[in-house]
Amino acid sequence: MLNFYPGPSKVHPEVRDYLTMAYDEGMLSIPHRGERFVLMMRELVALLRLKLNIPQDYYIFFTSSATECWEIIAQSLTPNKSLHLYNGAFGEKWYEYAKRLKPDCYGQAFGLEEVLDVPNLPVEDDTDVICVTQTETSNGTQVGMNTLLKLQNQFKDPLLAIDATSSMAGLNLKFIRADIWFASVQKCFGLPAGMGVLVCSPRTIQRAKGINERKHYNSLVFMHEKMLNYQTTFTPNVLNLFLLKKVLEKRPLIKNVDQLLVQRAQDLYTFFEEFMEMDLLVENPEVRSPTVIAVKGADRWVQEAKRMAATQGITLGNGYGPWAKNTFRIANFPAISDSEYETLRNFISGQYH
Repeated sequence: MLNFYPGPSKVHPEVRDYLTMAYDEGMLSIPHRGERFVLMMRELVALLRLKLNIPQDYYIFFTSSATECWEIIAQSLTPNKSLHLYNGAFGEKWYEYAKRLKPDCYGQAFGLEEVLDVPNLPVEDDTDVICVTQTETSNGTQVGMNTLLKLQNQFKDPLLAIDATSSMAGLNLKFIRADIWFASVQKCFGLPAGMGVLVCSPRTIQRAKGINERKHYNSLVFMHEKMLNYQTTFTPNVLNLFLLKKVLEKRPLIKNVDQLLVQRAQDLYTFFEEFMEMDLLVENPEVRSPTVIAVKGADRWVQEAKRMAATQGITLGNGYGPWAKNTFRIANFPAISDSEYETLRNFISGQYH
């Protein structure tokens, strides 16, 4: 089955061998306070810096998921309130979740085709964090690095937090453009679900220490203290940590991965524009995501297209939120090969030309 679902998505084929390797090497039962674990974590953190171009002074942590990072930000970095800028279901969920923990949090929705209007954002004085979803998986939009630079330049005091769940390890993100970045590994990392990666600037750690929130196992100050010794506050997903290390060892540098995905996205967008039966959900090329492509059509046509694809061993991603019935989504992630996209194109051409 070819899996174009935008998460959990296809895992790297090599993961099958790495799973056996983890078992054979005894990695599945090593103590997470022991020397083997610490050595693995040192090597993994160094690989993440190298392969994803993460600045040397930024801190790297591991969580259970990107969703847990929402909680950490609200608990440990938001004494007053956060502002959430969103144009889709996942950005809005982050806002709703943060508001349950910190009732003064507030949100600002923007349109599907809009570039964020940074100069006119309603940022209140005591805002601790500005929260942005870099790639909105529900609709295939993205907030570009230039917009993040404008946010950074205009609002000096609030931390800038970025949900990069569908872009980290796929796109060449400019980490210096924000204070906090996080993602889950079941998308561009090409790994099984069950782990998140959290990247924090020095300013973030200073802010966490100043707030000094210590009420939770995943309070950022605790996480930081443990990671100084390459350890975690909880018994971590050692298998996924091992798999991440093995996958990164073989990965090209992120600038090369980015070039591949951006070119492939352009080819896919051009391809889908050829067909009368379907349209691209996002019409403005400036805000289209290179990693999640959303295609829309009549409700009945979309359901039939997914059904026909399934008979050919092809899984198209369901639509999500308001676009659940009239769209399907295509993941453009590194683990999916060019030949698989060729199979997808041949299927669609055969059906609709």
